[in-house]
Amino acid sequence: MRVLLAFLVLLAALPLRAEEVIVGLSQNRVSLTVNFEGSEILIFGAVRRELALPEDSALDVIVAIEGPPQQATIWRKARRAGIWVNTEGQELRAAPSFYAVATTGPLSEILSVDADLTHRISTRLAIFEARSGVDRTDPAAFTEALIRIRESEGLYQQREGTVDLQRDTLFSTRLTLPKTIVEGSYAARIFLVRDGDVIDEFETFIDVRKAVLERWLTNLAYDQPFLYGLLALFLAVFFGWGASALFRLLRS
Repeated sequence: MRVLLAFLVLLAALPLRAEEVIVGLSQNRVSLTVNFEGSEILIFGAVRRELALPEDSALDVIVAIEGPPQQATIWRKARRAGIWVNTEGQELRAAPSFYAVATTGPLSEILSVDADLTHRISTRLAIFEARSGVDRTDPAAFTEALIRIRESEGLYQQREGTVDLQRDTLFSTRLTLPKTIVEGSYAARIFLVRDGDVIDEFETFIDVRKAVLERWLTNLAYDQPFLYGLLALFLAVFFGWGASALFRLLRS
């Protein structure tokens, strides 16, 4: 209820434009705990208009959530003397660790190529390839391979037709962050589209962080590996001895 009230106050306070998207999120912070199994984000909003609703064109909504970028190297394997080995690689300068797109309709039909190039909405264009001096017969195949791999892991999602748009005014959709996401700032971008062109855009962020205990253990493992090993050994001995003592007590 508080989220909805805050959303309505924001909607009333903003200046008017021809068509403007106002957006709210069910949560803007996700904690990665030991038993984290994923998190569902509800994205909802409204279209505010200064003029009458256009009758000669359809309105569409695109929602994109992008995780922190990472470098990646994709290798092509080939069989050599009965053994599969890496033969050719392609470096990707920045690939989103997570990327999800939800739309009101097929992305290729509601978004023009020029608009996609400008805003880099489709998964293919969200990935930045590093240019190298090596001549490859099909460099795009490496990017497509990365997309296939991360789609199978749930890290890349294209959910066409899952944005519910009511009376060209109210919209909502749900996207799931899988349990394998990394911590960082996740950008949520919402686009209003008419005749293939983006007419308005809104951006907000979702903060994904490890919980206090998980963050402390992670930092200890990387910064003080010797102390982390001693702590793990102590806990193993302590709980092993405790379980043995409890078992003897129960038997007596």
